[in-house]
Amino acid sequence: MSDAPLGVFDSGVGGLSVLGDLRRALPGEDLLYLADTAHVPYGARPDGEIRDLTARAVSALHARGVKGVVVACNTASAFSLGDLRSRFDMPVIGLVPAVKPAVLATRSGVVGVLATPGTMRGTLLADVIREFADPVGVQVLKAVSTELVPLVEAGQADSARAREVLREILTPVAQAGGDQLVLGCTHYPFLSGSIRAEFGHTFTLLDSGAAVARHTRRVLEERGLLSARTSGGTEGFLVTGDPARAAPVITELLSRALGPVNVQNEGEVHRALPRIERIQT
Repeated sequence: MSDAPLGVFDSGVGGLSVLGDLRRALPGEDLLYLADTAHVPYGARPDGEIRDLTARAVSALHARGVKGVVVACNTASAFSLGDLRSRFDMPVIGLVPAVKPAVLATRSGVVGVLATPGTMRGTLLADVIREFADPVGVQVLKAVSTELVPLVEAGQADSARAREVLREILTPVAQAGGDQLVLGCTHYPFLSGSIRAEFGHTFTLLDSGAAVARHTRRVLEERGLLSARTSGGTEGFLVTGDPARAAPVITELLSRALGPVNVQNEGEVHRALPRIERIQT
């Protein structure tokens, strides 16, 4: 058993969607979340820079004494998992786009994947398409945008501009008969409301957060690292950018991921602003 915290890393605030799934699967674990807000988004950066930024972030969490790290970033996972696992003597768990469940669920034989340019360039997505979709003849249509991550980072996941971008890039998937949409970036579950507003229930939305949370629990159990506590886990937050700028968006997305908690204001329950520390990686 280990009461050391579990690290969670994303290029920005999108990984809070995964943090919510981790909290539900691991209610007794302390979670230390690092958002590289000084360098977000990663998707359009060169491959080597993505690997370097990811290694620096995981090194910072390792220096804080975490017992393992969940790389809650599809782009970082696509480029960095092998390198990270060779560098660190702790579990490093990454994300795999939810293509397999989408292929198993589709009735039309057409599946969409909404992802960043970085995830599309990496080999991980191509590997899972080749393994699960190609053998059964399921068509995978890719939708890419460089705008969506910055919109979520700015607290504009439900904005008119977010809906406009989604309408533009997902309409071809809908017109081709796509009935499953893989959310291939941890920021994108926060766009679910905008996707529904534009496309109704055309798509079943799938992400890998719950699956990676279950896998994380198994890994911690197998390595004897699972906390003995069954409740009461805490969350801590580190950012590489401006904490004051990050705080309102983190608070809003935490409320979506975990639900509002016990701060009463004029009859409404709100989530308190979390304590956020600025670090360099």
